[in-house]
Amino acid sequence: MRQRSRRRIMRATVELVDQHGYAGTTLSDIAERAGLARGLLSYYFDGKRLLMQSATHRMMHQSLSSALAELAPDATPEARLARAIDAVLGLALDHPRVMRSHLALILDPDTGSFVQDPEQQQLGAILQGLLREWGAPDPAAEHAVLRSALMGGCIGLLLPGAEVPLAPIRADLFRRYDLPWELGRPPQPLPQPLPLPLPLPLPPERERPPARG
Repeated sequence: MRQRSRRRIMRATVELVDQHGYAGTTLSDIAERAGLARGLLSYYFDGKRLLMQSATHRMMHQSLSSALAELAPDATPEARLARAIDAVLGLALDHPRVMRSHLALILDPDTGSFVQDPEQQQLGAILQGLLREWGAPDPAAEHAVLRSALMGGCIGLLLPGAEVPLAPIRADLFRRYDLPWELGRPPQPLPQPLPLPLPLPLPPERERPPARG
């Protein structure tokens, strides 16, 4: 019962923030959407910020697990890692308000530190397992790098007024892990290759002086 109530609260949080944003969503709204008493939210979560982070971690954990479950059992480590990267970046496009709110909270030192709740720990364990299969010599250390790279990629996708298209962000991450572009779920259009510099014009040939006879 306790776990069901927590899941209902976190699901309601994601739904409401998707619709109204973090500032426009109150704990009372969440309790009403979840069909629970307002006091239960304070019993399960110590404030709106912690609830928001936990709800986002649950959304990420569920999305990642579902994406990996779609692959064939014999999928290569590269295919699984590619699918995981696409799943996380896809959340920024599918749930921009939720992801913007989550990133804003964890980057603001005045609101507290990064929350390592059970959902976040499960998410981290999946990513570390994928990196171990891929061949990372230190999966824990590489997970910290991947987590930061994914966070930066999501910021690039969501930065108001300066959004970067998905394709170059994905291409940069795929290059880091030597993943073929066609793995996962490639976006369209494909990233455009950087233009090659134009060759400099050759100097005109100098006329040879007449041979002296």
